[in-house]
Amino acid sequence: MTKVLPPTKLAHVVLRSNNYEAMVDFYLKFLGAKIQWAGPQMTFLTYDEEHHRIAIINMPHLGPRVASSSGLEHIAFAYDTLSDLLTAYKQRLELGYKPIWTVNHGVTISFYYTDPDGNKLEQQVDLMELEEANEFMSSEQYRANQLGIDVNPEELISRLEAGESQESLLKKPETGPRDLSTLPQAMMG
Repeated sequence: MTKVLPPTKLAHVVLRSNNYEAMVDFYLKFLGAKIQWAGPQMTFLTYDEEHHRIAIINMPHLGPRVASSSGLEHIAFAYDTLSDLLTAYKQRLELGYKPIWTVNHGVTISFYYTDPDGNKLEQQVDLMELEEANEFMSSEQYRANQLGIDVNPEELISRLEAGESQESLLKKPETGPRDLSTLPQAMMG
């Protein structure tokens, strides 16, 4: 079988919405983004060197997102350090954006949010270098619990401010099995 040449990166995500203005406003604030181009039918946003990372299409005739149907689970955005992730968490709280789930997955610490249309967004920091992460994801510990353990962002902030090292905070505690039935309800719908 021929192997297709893989892309070099994921360039952008396009969302269609019947809630256009609220979605544009949310992503501007949530990502600290700027508008590259905006019109009545479409807006292109970026937060880095890429010409656009998120595009939102105005489709007022659409019905609401149906959480019980198949489709995209979430979009993930990465931070370089735990301190950066926690700073963004505090800034989002000031804007009224509270995570629906905060978890140490073992390979990442991740905070999940929802946008005005109900799409889920993951904000994460890697806990391991790539080789170590690949090895961990092949381990018995990961096989028993791919979901991870819940974390409290306020506790992480307190521990960091008290002088505990980021390396110490990034360690995944030993855990037992966990399945989807233990997730917060907001993650399931």
